[in-house]
Amino acid sequence: MKPPLRITIVQGAFLPVPPLLGGAVEKAWHALGREFARQGHAVTHVSRAHPDLPAEEIDGGVRHRRVAGFAAPRSSWRLKLCDLVYSLRARRVLPAADVLVTNTFWLPLLERRPSRGRPYVHVARYPKGQLRLYPRRAVFQTVSAPIRDAILREVPSAAARVRLQPYPLAPGYLVPRGEAERVVLYAGRLHPEKGVHLLIEAFARLQAAGLRDWKLRIVGPWEYAQGGGGPAYRARLAAAAEQTGGAVELAGPLFDEGRLVQEYRQAALFAYPSLAERGETFGLAILEAMAAGAAPVVSALACFRDFLEPGINGAIFDHRAADPAAGLAAVLGGLAEDAPRRERLRAAAWETARSYQLSSIALRFVRDFQFLQEHTGEIPGPNRTCNIFSR
Repeated sequence: MKPPLRITIVQGAFLPVPPLLGGAVEKAWHALGREFARQGHAVTHVSRAHPDLPAEEIDGGVRHRRVAGFAAPRSSWRLKLCDLVYSLRARRVLPAADVLVTNTFWLPLLERRPSRGRPYVHVARYPKGQLRLYPRRAVFQTVSAPIRDAILREVPSAAARVRLQPYPLAPGYLVPRGEAERVVLYAGRLHPEKGVHLLIEAFARLQAAGLRDWKLRIVGPWEYAQGGGGPAYRARLAAAAEQTGGAVELAGPLFDEGRLVQEYRQAALFAYPSLAERGETFGLAILEAMAAGAAPVVSALACFRDFLEPGINGAIFDHRAADPAAGLAAVLGGLAEDAPRRERLRAAAWETARSYQLSSIALRFVRDFQFLQEHTGEIPGPNRTCNIFSR
């Protein structure tokens, strides 16, 4: 029996934990932290302060420390400046630890004390050169094969320090599959890079071609501070939705897990038409929808292929085509009209999601943390934790 670990998780400057304002990274690490604690480890979670949350508390066995953060700015240089200030604040409250998990830009550069734990850098977006600056003792963890490959292109010498561990699904998302309504659902940020405008256009074309009795429901934040595209983009979507005569509903943000699961369960199809070639890393919302039995229809981004097999548990469309809305409409229309095929995809998607249970994914992380604790210097060669997650 190995001794319990001391694990510190430092979240970014812009969203609180628990994920009151959403955020896939915050949601995943909040669930993982609680599971680490349930398994007997000492966990401290540092995150952005929020008026509805105390500066310090113990919740679910996790010690939370919250420091002042920021609303997400629109410019990249302001974002980096806010992250720097926040990282300096977070550094002051770090306890002694064995491992220091963080997705902040600056903290791996600023925190060099061995007593605060080995840096375990969660790479939540395509790297942009910063990984070369981090100390050689830092481990790089990401959630999909394309991002792993991008890390290796940027830092080839770090092959033994790169980890691929997927996001988990908290138990609340792993619900029984029931009868779904004729609803196409989108859940995520309302931002141009997510292709929400493309989805509305595709659905409007289906209506014009005679599709009836189906609804498109769009759930997610549009404000800049929550990662959305802002009021102008929200207005653009609303104007396009009005042309459908009420068949498209903009439902606004939804951060309550129970209500979000209900949205997933009621939808027969889940559309995620992201255009973010260098923004997407995994697609947690897709996996959440699959866990409730919705058949996913997604763009052809490589990161989605780690868990989505076209024609087996979902469908893809070519977002790089000259007329991507036509391709998306064709895929959605085909599934809307072919109930047996749609049900086969729904059943397979639901089954796939069971491979991402929180307890098993957390154990993968813990085993990796223990391996790193045993090898405090250079990591000897590629090891089993580097392997891609097998379904």
